[in-house]
Amino acid sequence: MVNPILKAPEGPPSDVERIKRESNYLRGTLKEVMLDPISAGIPDDDNRLMKHHGSYLQDDRDLRNERQKQKLEPAYQFMLRVRLPGGVATSAQWLVMDDLAQKYGNGTLKLTTRETFQMHGILKWNMKKTIQEIHSTMLDTIAACGDVNRNVMCGSNPYQSELHSEVYEWSKQLSDYLLPRTRAYHEIWLDEEKVAGTPETEEVEPMYGPLYLPRKFKIGIAVPPSNDIDVFSQDLGFIAIVEEGKLVGFNVAIGGGMGMTHGDKETYPQLAKVIGFCTPDKILDLAEKVITIQRDYGNRSERKNARFKYTVDRLGLETVKTELENRLGWSLDEAKPYHFDNNGDRYGWVKGMKNKWHFTLFVEGGRITDYENYKLMTGLREIAKVHTGEFRLTANQNLIIANISSQKKKKISELMEQYGLTDGKQHSALRRSSIACVALPTCGLAMAEAERYLPTLIDKIEEIVDENGLRDKEITIRMTGCPNGCARHALGEIGFIGKAPGKYNMYLGAAHDGSRLSKMYRENIGEAEILSELRVLLSRYAKEREAGEHFGDYVIRAGFVKAVHSGLDFHD
Repeated sequence: MVNPILKAPEGPPSDVERIKRESNYLRGTLKEVMLDPISAGIPDDDNRLMKHHGSYLQDDRDLRNERQKQKLEPAYQFMLRVRLPGGVATSAQWLVMDDLAQKYGNGTLKLTTRETFQMHGILKWNMKKTIQEIHSTMLDTIAACGDVNRNVMCGSNPYQSELHSEVYEWSKQLSDYLLPRTRAYHEIWLDEEKVAGTPETEEVEPMYGPLYLPRKFKIGIAVPPSNDIDVFSQDLGFIAIVEEGKLVGFNVAIGGGMGMTHGDKETYPQLAKVIGFCTPDKILDLAEKVITIQRDYGNRSERKNARFKYTVDRLGLETVKTELENRLGWSLDEAKPYHFDNNGDRYGWVKGMKNKWHFTLFVEGGRITDYENYKLMTGLREIAKVHTGEFRLTANQNLIIANISSQKKKKISELMEQYGLTDGKQHSALRRSSIACVALPTCGLAMAEAERYLPTLIDKIEEIVDENGLRDKEITIRMTGCPNGCARHALGEIGFIGKAPGKYNMYLGAAHDGSRLSKMYRENIGEAEILSELRVLLSRYAKEREAGEHFGDYVIRAGFVKAVHSGLDFHD
């Protein structure tokens, strides 16, 4: 029941709200336009709906100008994102994704910062076949994008393998429980027959309603001491509390999010705040009620202010907590103590429970492909053919070959050596602590390069790192091509946001454990100035740091930037 005292922001609904309202529960005219042979693209209204089915229409921006000169439509293609709760895939699923990338995609896979697969370069005529083949391996793309709950993340740290299996099950349950109930996906992509007389009423979506959410909604579960999923970046974060080796429940954090808009101080990244503790059996109910608060009070007029973080900041944390407890009919317990020490991955071999082994592989930029001298994709394909465990995609775009049996360890080790698959120990710790979004050439929002550029920038930063004896010092570095924050730039000790081709805003000072935001240090600078600034910063850090002091903490202590503990102070 809507609280009459609380109100959503006033103003006319955005056009996306109209599209959802008229869509007949996310159907629109997708079924028809996907069969239209005249264009490789689809109308904008249907593209807005397409997100809820796990896909975006894109075009190859490297070819855009040339195609315009030739009076051709853009080189349209689709990005497809898989729903993969907790980032866990079987070997059979890995092989299907590999095969689909070769048959219908651009021959590569992207491991995302939300622990799932993205395929790029799929032509309109191949979309249905691709989704059906994904479905055949017990996966889907439902709600991987769109104004709904997205892929549910969970900590993948192999040092905690026993807990991982339990927390992973909760991530799966959350993902399934919070799925949209419309049958639109099954009708359009899987040829399910629409049941005659099916009611087109709110009964179709008892939780979401006909308008779904004002914006995307993100959930993640962290297992201390690792904050690998950046729990404070989530709309709803759960922090696993373990006592005497047993999972007793979760601290609950609400209102995080990374996206913002350049030049608009009403938009900002924000950290989720811990509001209490609940036992595991209550998290499904709690997640549903949090989502209904956002459904009822989120901003449906201004999409740039529509994320849950703005709802929490506008209504007030205590007000939202009270409303949540009223809807639940029970009160949260007091939050329990916890400690995070990093938000990165731990590389290499680890022995887990039941005599099983795990290997965390460094995957630069999350891109699975065959390079000229590094057959990464082929090597993983050969491993998947013999591996009886699973693959875990991490929030830092790396890959854990998990639950390797003792019998298979020798064979998998030989394949890793044959194809040069490593934990990245030949690279600097800074490179192994880097992530980047896709950006150009496929993302329509990108203002600058990210994934294609960050490795070459790090080549040059590594020279500075080596000069100062910092090669083995972990410093998180993150780059996004726009301010939407897919690579969680505001939680990088060094962060870059694209402003224009070759130009970036540079941010410093996030906490190494993901508990503090960064602050803008320089605006709209190119590579030469980036390297000049980092030469000074890293040189001074090497000389002046205290024992155990992380780079993000040092730049605050040394006065380069102010500490930012709330997004409300991000622009000050």
